[in-house]
Amino acid sequence: MEGRRRGATWNPVPAGGQRHGDAQGFHNERSLADAAGATASGTLAVTMSGFWPDRKVLVTGGTGFLGSAVRRGLASRSAGRVVALSSADYDLRDREATAQMFDTHAPDLVIHLAARVGGIGANQARPADLYLDNLLMGTYVLEEARLHRTPKTVMIGTICSYPKFTPVPFTEDSLWTGYPEETNAPYGIAKLAQLVQLQANRDQHGQNAIYLMPTNLYGPGDKFHPDVSHVIPALIKKCVEAHEQQAGHIVVWGTGKASREFLYVDDAAEGILLAAEHYNAGEPVNLGSNEEMPIGELVTTIAELVGFEGEIEWDRTKPDGQPRRRVDPGRAEKEFGFKAEVDFREGLARTIDWYRANRAEAEARTE
Repeated sequence: MEGRRRGATWNPVPAGGQRHGDAQGFHNERSLADAAGATASGTLAVTMSGFWPDRKVLVTGGTGFLGSAVRRGLASRSAGRVVALSSADYDLRDREATAQMFDTHAPDLVIHLAARVGGIGANQARPADLYLDNLLMGTYVLEEARLHRTPKTVMIGTICSYPKFTPVPFTEDSLWTGYPEETNAPYGIAKLAQLVQLQANRDQHGQNAIYLMPTNLYGPGDKFHPDVSHVIPALIKKCVEAHEQQAGHIVVWGTGKASREFLYVDDAAEGILLAAEHYNAGEPVNLGSNEEMPIGELVTTIAELVGFEGEIEWDRTKPDGQPRRRVDPGRAEKEFGFKAEVDFREGLARTIDWYRANRAEAEARTE
């Protein structure tokens, strides 16, 4: 396998100590102060950047929810060539298929978004699948990127990797202080293993790879199929159907006391692309909105926006999941100028409108 090193020239970072330093891998990285500039909101002005036009970017999971948003962001940056792949193109759980992907496309930059995901129900029903599928995909993508001397790789982790009882807001230094919430643990640990592999590869091989952890995503294009949907699409679907049927009540899992942070999908894509251009260190980075909402308030807000006026009943026999989630977004803002922009209520309204206009598509998608 070591002989299969091809593609763009790889100028690896110096071995040793690079977890805390910058990997000056395949381009001359400018400081944020010398970059094209920042908007008043703190997001770097992308139209002035010369980073993207000559890049060949491969996006695994590129036709999915987050992948579509990343593609929109790449289009706005005039990326030289974008290869967006799905599981129909390559089974990344297979080592040889993953190697073939790199052989065929020889990217300058890989953004690994492909994942098997689901809400609490899916986590309970298929924990082994979620663990093994995500572990294999991440392991093989990262290793084949190394063997093919891919100049830079962006790995996407999850805040499900944080310990169940983590001080809020979650800081990246808290990742190893405890065990994840039980229903999230198989998925969260599989993703966290990729951080270990990434940092080991940086130390031993000088691989330029970074690790980002977006909080719970939502927005137009989300998955509303009950087998894979997360809390916001599941609640939107439930409230829309109840409104249409003039139901007197809906039943929601848990107690409503757990809280979550949500990040609009296009904001997440912006954070990923800013990091791809400007961040080269080995430490993990949160991507979040810095806002936290109890699930009970979330249900009430969605019901109001949908127009459902019935009662909300809580099924307390079902789990709440992790008690609280909100990440500290300070490292992302400091290192590459990321700050979430979309107002949560506005983002919810856009998501509801998209679901109502694209219902068949939204409910059919499982990837």
